[in-house]
Parts: sequence; C-alpha cells; structure tokens
Amino acid sequence: MMRFKGIDAFMASSNWFDSQTILDGIRRWVEIETPTEAPERVNKLISVVAEQYRDLPVTLERVAGVGGCGDHLVARSTWGQDEPGILVLSHLDTVHPMGFIERLPFKVEGDSAFGPGIYDMKGGAYIAHHAFGALCATGDRSPLGITHMFTSDEEIGSPTSRALIEQEGRKAKYVLVTEPARDGGRIVTGRKGVGRFQVFIKGVPAHAGTRPGDGRSAVRELANVILALEGMNDLKRGVTINVGVVRGGTRPNVTPEEAYAEVDLRVLSLNDADEFVGKILALTSKTDGVTVEITGELNRPPYEKSNAGAALYEHAKTLAAEIGFELIDTHTGGGSDGNFTAAHTATLDGLGVDGRGAHTHYEQLYVSSLEPRARLLHRLYQTLR
Repeated sequence: MMRFKGIDAFMASSNWFDSQTILDGIRRWVEIETPTEAPERVNKLISVVAEQYRDLPVTLERVAGVGGCGDHLVARSTWGQDEPGILVLSHLDTVHPMGFIERLPFKVEGDSAFGPGIYDMKGGAYIAHHAFGALCATGDRSPLGITHMFTSDEEIGSPTSRALIEQEGRKAKYVLVTEPARDGGRIVTGRKGVGRFQVFIKGVPAHAGTRPGDGRSAVRELANVILALEGMNDLKRGVTINVGVVRGGTRPNVTPEEAYAEVDLRVLSLNDADEFVGKILALTSKTDGVTVEITGELNRPPYEKSNAGAALYEHAKTLAAEIGFELIDTHTGGGSDGNFTAAHTATLDGLGVDGRGAHTHYEQLYVSSLEPRARLLHRLYQTLR
C-alpha cells in the first residue's frame, strides 16, 4: 500500500469536509426511518441514495429485495472494475421501529447529533459516500476501483445480502466497513463469530391441580436446557452464550405442553465455533416423555485479524496521523458484515462516525468526528493500491 498524492494536494479539497455540510446530508438519511422489517421504507432511502449518485461516475445495480427485506444498492466506479479493488460495506436498515423518530428526533446539542440510526450506521454510510464525491469532484481517479454496497438487512444477520457480500468481497483487494467507531474512535480489526439457535420443547399437558402426575412439563425441561447452555459460558476463551427469549405454557393450571427459546452464541475462533455449535445442537431431553429439538448455526464467522488486515490497519493509522488524530484498533464482540469478508480479504471495520448509544433512545454521533473520519476514508480511497 502506497500513498500516491501528497497531503497538500489533499488539503486543496478541504471545503468538501465542512462538518455542517456533512451533517446536513446525514440528517436527510436519518429522517427517512428504515426499520429492517419495513422494506418499503428502506427502499425509499435506497432511491434517495441512488439519486445522489446521479451525477457521479458510477454504474448502479439495484438488487430486488426478497424474504420481506428491502433492496440492496451497489454503486461501482466507472474505473478500475477489471481488477481487485476497494469494497465499501454499509447497511441502511436500523433496529428502531417506525415512529421512533418522534421519541428521538434529529437534533444537535453541543457536539452530539441525535437520531435513530445516526450512529449505527447512517452516519458512517453517508461519510463514505461523501468522501467518494470529494474524490470525484477533483477529477481524480483512485488507483483502485471503488464499489460501495448499501444493504437492507444487516440488523437481522444479513440473510438476503450475505451471498452478495461474500461474492463482492472475494473479488476485492480491500474491504472497508462503515460500522460506527468504538469508544474513543477506535477502529475494529476483529469481531466474534455469531451463532443463533432456536429451542423447541414438547411435553405432555395435564390438569396441574387434579392430575399433575399425568403431565410432563416443557417449561421445566426448558429450565434444564437453559442451565446447560449457561454452563457452557467460558469468558476466558471469549465464549458467551445467552438465552435471550423464552416462551412456554398456556395457563397457570395447565402443565405446559410446549416451550421455546432463542439463543445467541459468540466465539473468537472457528475452532471454538465448531466445538460450541456442536455442543448446543447435541443437547437432549433429561425427562422421559419430553422432546427437545434445537436448530440453528453460526451465521457470522469470526473476524480474526489477519496479516493483510493488520497491514491495512497500519496504513490507515499512518493516514490518520497525517490528518491529525490517533487511530487505535480494538476487538469487539458484536458482529458485522465484515465477518463475511475478513477470512479471505483484508478488512478494516469501524470506519464510521464516533458516538455512542447504538440501538438506544439516546443514539448519537459526535459532530467533531465527521471531518476527520470522512477525510480518512477519502485518503484510503486515494492511496490504497
């Protein structure tokens, strides 16, 4: 990786990086609410983004949504597409339900700008788009082609975009993910793998007062399963298992015939993934007359820091120092679309805005992070070879 332009030439386009101008663009995206489960709303924003590429040197591919999810948009620079280049990954869906903007309207207080999805991750998606516009405004062409993919289903595990992400990721030389920065603006060079499982338990109903001996409680068996799952946690190895949803029974005077649970698994390595996925799927009933069925899999492989990923980080760290800030990397337990590319392509995550409160009622970005983070993406476009 080499820098082909000096910092003086870069500074000539500094008017592109006015924080208020960038924030105005982010606001437009934030005020179009885009819950994953509302594909028509996601598609409205996809159309806005596509329109904002209208005068830029790109070709656009809009992939129709399936399975109740919205469309995906792929913007490819008109140059450099005949060899491995830069893939930028952003998602436009949010976890916030429709109408949440009434509870969390866009507003600016001091250095914080608030709004649903502003931190995770419309702010990051927008600054990557804006940095590409800055590149094109000077008439420059980056050494590598740039492909920016906007997806609609990351918040539910990317079920309809994963194949597209993996396909584009294998063709790329570098992958830049615009998920939000971690505390203090840290960039992400590793993430845990994520597994999701469903537990279905079938017992035998009975009148709990007059015929308790005839029943076989599905809820009691679910308690056994929960204890077994919780007992697998191994914090020293970075393995966490969480039973996050439970349901069961019909009435307090009926031995529960059915019970259900949803389980989350996080692991640091593929070896751990194989071990613990196997353990979870192998759980069986401890009670005669009760059946336990568990389905699920690892839906995001671990994102481990490779040599290529480490070199990409060091390059970004040098660029950040030239811009005027320190870039520190970290590992996080949350998954992202970077998990799908890191095993085979140099991947750098957490390139979005700094802030706090993802998925909360106080979600916010720090306005002071907009200029330096946009400049960093611009410099990465300019210098990666």
